[in-house]
Amino acid sequence: MPGPVLAQEPAGDGAQEDVAVALVPPMVTVLVAPARPTDAWGAATVELRLVVDVHGFVDDATVLQSAGAPYDQLAHDAVSQWRFSPALQDGLPVAAEVRVSVPFADLEPVAPTEAVMAAPPTDEDEDDRYGAEVTVDAAPLRAGERGASDTTLERDVLEAAPHAEGADVLRAAPGVYIARPEGDAVAHRIALRGFDADHGQDIELRVAGLPINLPSHIHGQGYADLGFLMSEVIDSVRVTEGVFDPAQGDFAVAGTIELELGATRRGLQSRSSYGSFGTFRQSVVWAPAGLDQGTFAAFQFRRSDGFGQNRDGMGGSAIVQHAFAGSGGWRHRLVAIAHAARYRLAGVVRQDDHDTVGFYDVYPQATARAQNALSARVLAGYEATHRAADGSTSQLTLWAGYDDFRLQENFTGFIQRSTFDPDWVGRGDLIEQTNETTSVGLRAHHRTKPYELLSWLDARLEVGLQTRLDRIGQAQNLIQAPQNETWDRRVDARIGAADIGVFGGVELDATEVLSIRVGARADLLTYEVDDRLGNFIPEFRRDSYIVGYRRSALGVAAGPRTSVVVRPLSWLSILAGYGEGYRSPQARTLEDGESAPFTKVRSADAGVRFEAGERLTVRATGYWTRLSDDVAFDPRDGRLERVGATRRAGGVLHVEARPLPGLVASGSATYVDAELLEPPPASAADPQPPFQAGQSLPYVPPWVLRLDVGGHRELARLKDLPVEGRIGVGYSFLSPRPLPNALFASRVSLFDASAGVSWGPVGLSLDVFNLFDQRYAAVEYAFASHWDPDAPRSRLPARHTSAGSPRTVMLTLEVRL
Repeated sequence: MPGPVLAQEPAGDGAQEDVAVALVPPMVTVLVAPARPTDAWGAATVELRLVVDVHGFVDDATVLQSAGAPYDQLAHDAVSQWRFSPALQDGLPVAAEVRVSVPFADLEPVAPTEAVMAAPPTDEDEDDRYGAEVTVDAAPLRAGERGASDTTLERDVLEAAPHAEGADVLRAAPGVYIARPEGDAVAHRIALRGFDADHGQDIELRVAGLPINLPSHIHGQGYADLGFLMSEVIDSVRVTEGVFDPAQGDFAVAGTIELELGATRRGLQSRSSYGSFGTFRQSVVWAPAGLDQGTFAAFQFRRSDGFGQNRDGMGGSAIVQHAFAGSGGWRHRLVAIAHAARYRLAGVVRQDDHDTVGFYDVYPQATARAQNALSARVLAGYEATHRAADGSTSQLTLWAGYDDFRLQENFTGFIQRSTFDPDWVGRGDLIEQTNETTSVGLRAHHRTKPYELLSWLDARLEVGLQTRLDRIGQAQNLIQAPQNETWDRRVDARIGAADIGVFGGVELDATEVLSIRVGARADLLTYEVDDRLGNFIPEFRRDSYIVGYRRSALGVAAGPRTSVVVRPLSWLSILAGYGEGYRSPQARTLEDGESAPFTKVRSADAGVRFEAGERLTVRATGYWTRLSDDVAFDPRDGRLERVGATRRAGGVLHVEARPLPGLVASGSATYVDAELLEPPPASAADPQPPFQAGQSLPYVPPWVLRLDVGGHRELARLKDLPVEGRIGVGYSFLSPRPLPNALFASRVSLFDASAGVSWGPVGLSLDVFNLFDQRYAAVEYAFASHWDPDAPRSRLPARHTSAGSPRTVMLTLEVRL
């Protein structure tokens, strides 16, 4: 790699001497994607030489490597609109020559890979104005491909099928199913790779580099609400299934999902939607022309009367992101997210009450009709990225967040008895949960330049740090409706939690045939718990101490992470990985001085990937995961409870195809055999536990199928403006899911479809969700309940359903300025 370039300056005696001059290459600040060819198709790349003037504008663009018409012209038109921070020589802006590649595979231009710079031209040497050469390695920040199921979904796949809300784009990922069984103010229930992740406890979620999971949340460990997402600004989704990357931290049990945000369509975009059940949605995206596609401001508002009874409410969110290039190879990003929503809930209905209550309705008692949820969250972060001329990369992220959550929900009707006074019973099992979390954190990593160990072997080193500090206040009570009076207290706690994680690894690349990633991660976690209801004694008993239990705990979770990629042929890759991760404990379950009993995760997979350019990609993977201690949802307390060690084994098939211009299809099939190995033994508090050794894990569907197909093309031209048509189809299938007490939930089979037309800046589209109006449950449970306080109580478990939405039709008007 060349060092500082030596520029010639006159010496005092007329001779020449070498003077070191600092050179900084130009950095792209605005990328404009090329238009899609209308009369040609196929993966192609156009290489160009750009002349960037001292103001950062493209002064000239020359094709160096042609891909043929019409690619060359489209690439030329796109790069002519790019903007750069000018090259600097000795701190002063200078003209520069930059070589770039514009691929027509994913239509996303890439940053310059090679730059040629010199001092400003002189009249005497106009033809030789670019002298000193500096190579800029636009290497990725971190090595990719951490496992056989490591998948990145680009915008065209995410936009193929219609989506009722932003988070629904995750359904396009292999093995993912997402639903809203508790209403639009409670986090989604997510399934991934044989895990019923409930509200996020088994999936590490990050959006624009910001962590979404909340530790020790009252409603579920790792609680992650994605209600703020807007499909208009989701640029890509990367799913790393398994735990093979040293950077994966807490909750990466089933894997990690990372969403990147951006707005490729510049200008002002407004979308107004209205449809079934009085549902209205308004979104506005402002992406100033001439700025980076990572710079935008977006807002959405939604209100609905809800299908059936007791599901009305409203919510809104805003996302602001500013991405810009700095000097010396730096790039910066500022992002802020705000979200709030309040909706009523219908809760669950016993299957044997469907005829009297109604599948989509709510029990008539006040304790059922009072169910509702409120959520509010603010997240903000700053990210600085550096790509050095020698190929090393660094990144630093600072973030802070605040979350407020309140839920009133009744699962069991009238069976709860007060812990204060055993005579208090039959007042309704309306659980009130509140949770307030304030968080700050830091994430940083550095990846060295490649070192040549042998002529055929390169190595890189990587080190990283990830920390967060959380202050949590939470409570759980039983309240009586409609008076909203507290009649029993179950939780009143203040928690301080800290996580300090360090990771590192070695990357070995043997030519282009073999890549080996070997690393490890260790996390130090501390907890301080002020459990104000700990050591609880009922009022009617006399004891010699005051209620309360303060305690602290500290523990370390560590494990190796490794992956291997073999590429025997240009179109074939063989991938394998093994890693050990962890899930942090619910802080209130810890004893004083306990070494934090983490859930130990051991994960392995192996598979193959076939690629035929961008036209076709096929992945086939087998996987295995074992957890030392798993959790499942317990409706009696409305939160997750321990069920013991578990094992999962299965396979994934994923196909992604772009067979014709404007047509994209993505399909996947995931199978899992999920088994409970060591359930907790019977106890005095639970003499007949619902779980038995060897049974299939509850709520985990053995089969998950997903298909996304979308197409668009120009239909005609009217007054020199194109008339474009678009269609899309999405299909989700879940096989019957096992439930506790040897019961099974019904299968889920859903079709969504959309069609739209646009003319210039105006578009109109029709989206239909649950096209065939299937009656299905967003989630099913099995437990004992009692909803008629005047009738004898049955202690037998019964199936309970939380209804999924019937057919929903939405009409959307879009205006782009």
